Amino acid sequence: MTTTTATTAPVTRSEYCVVACAEAWRGNGEILASPMGLIPSVGARLARYTFSPDLLMTDGEAMLVGLDGTVEGWLPYRRHLTMAAGGRRHVMMGASQIDRFGNQNISCIGDWERPRRQLLGVRGAPVNTLNNQVSYWVPKHSPRVFVEKVDMVCGVGNDRAAAAGPSAGRFHRLGRVVSDLGVFDFATPDGSMRLASVHPGVTVEEIREATAFALAIGDDVPFTREPTAEELRLIREVIDPDGTRDREVRQ
Repeated sequence: MTTTTATTAPVTRSEYCVVACAEAWRGNGEILASPMGLIPSVGARLARYTFSPDLLMTDGEAMLVGLDGTVEGWLPYRRHLTMAAGGRRHVMMGASQIDRFGNQNISCIGDWERPRRQLLGVRGAPVNTLNNQVSYWVPKHSPRVFVEKVDMVCGVGNDRAAAAGPSAGRFHRLGRVVSDLGVFDFATPDGSMRLASVHPGVTVEEIREATAFALAIGDDVPFTREPTAEELRLIREVIDPDGTRDREVRQ
């Protein structure tokens, strides 16, 4: 691993994941960032500190807050829903299962009539994926998560949105999928998942073996970009000085 002028410690896998999550909000402008999970939350704050200063963030309840927690505005639930329905939000959700077209499952494992495991439930995943941009974070990349076919569709993938027609696909936008192994997008002719970058220390073959479907993979897959010295300082000294990110992704 490489080092930076901000610190002598090597860049960790979790820090590459933070930067990859932050990049999901690059260029989004004044929209509501809704990160779900520890590393996406650190990534969203990093994006706002640096290249996406217009992002809006909440306290998790009814207030818009600044990076220091200062209240910047009021965001009641009805207003939150209006922003979501109008496409003015970018959510980074989790995925218990995700397939090649980005169909996501967080509801159950196994047959719906008699599941082997009950999970969170569908929750807001269908509305999120049909009304505003959605990305995904997967802390443990494995064939059990990256599956050929999800057991239940919660978040709508590119194939289903296209099949449903313009009313479903008009505002449907899948951004990126970040895992502890690499970064993925859907920049393919059929909207299937593509390997966009691998985190340093990971090989393309490792990602193939950890994925139950055939990814679109180019001839020369780049590494996930390194954090700049300033980004690394912000991650380690300002946003997450206690190093909680390493509890979610270990080196």
